[in-house]
Amino acid sequence: MSECTHDCSTCSSNCGERTEPQSLLKEHNSAARVGKVYGVVSGKGGVGKSMVTSQLAVMANRAGKTTGILDADITGPSIPKAFGVHQRAMGDDRGMLPVETKTGIQMMSVNLLLDQETDPVLWRGPVIGGVVTQFWTDVVWDVDYLFVDMPPGTGDVALSVFQSIPLDGIIIVASPQELVSMVVEKAVKMAEMMDIPIVGVVENMSYVVCPDCGKELPLFGQGKTEAAAQAHGLKLLAKMPIDPKLAELVDKGEIEFFQGDWLQGVMDAIL
Repeated sequence: MSECTHDCSTCSSNCGERTEPQSLLKEHNSAARVGKVYGVVSGKGGVGKSMVTSQLAVMANRAGKTTGILDADITGPSIPKAFGVHQRAMGDDRGMLPVETKTGIQMMSVNLLLDQETDPVLWRGPVIGGVVTQFWTDVVWDVDYLFVDMPPGTGDVALSVFQSIPLDGIIIVASPQELVSMVVEKAVKMAEMMDIPIVGVVENMSYVVCPDCGKELPLFGQGKTEAAAQAHGLKLLAKMPIDPKLAELVDKGEIEFFQGDWLQGVMDAIL
């Protein structure tokens, strides 16, 4: 029998010194107030997580809830652009202060800390994960609802969020293509392994509305998301269209002024 190192995580022996795994969850800043926390995730990139995150924050804000967005997509931060926020985040003796949007939504993103918002973030995984954790532990949030815009996939940063931030649930975003079943399954399995509740699934880019007749046209064929959700006992909470007006608002930094209730099913599930 080898000598005990007292590191139970690397040992398969069932001895009397074995201890239960310690939680890696972090406390938020002592000066902060945070209510419910929801992550917006996907098993791949390019499906519209940031768009869904932004709209959920806007809708919660319109419902009278103080709302914040933690932009955990460190290498591809798009949240500040969508809201037209370009100023630098500041701090005081309590910690980092989130920047507020035109309608009072609080946000923290790496773009708010860079000298130039177009500078690339050339950091390795552990550093990126540490920054995301600091957005939770060091920022003086004051919100009823905090939405975490997750990076794509199931890598280091996603793991850091799941392990360090006490999420009340996640919303999975997918697109209509056949690939969706695999994408949803990856996100579901990661959530299950980390013991995090899944609120439901959102299908983005489901259809486009014909400007002449108003008919909904499924550009990518009939969506497979509902079947994928049902296979895992989940609800398809919303179908988001491809909307040129919505894209224009994002380009202008005016996402707060979108009109549409596509995500009301998600709101009903979390408010």
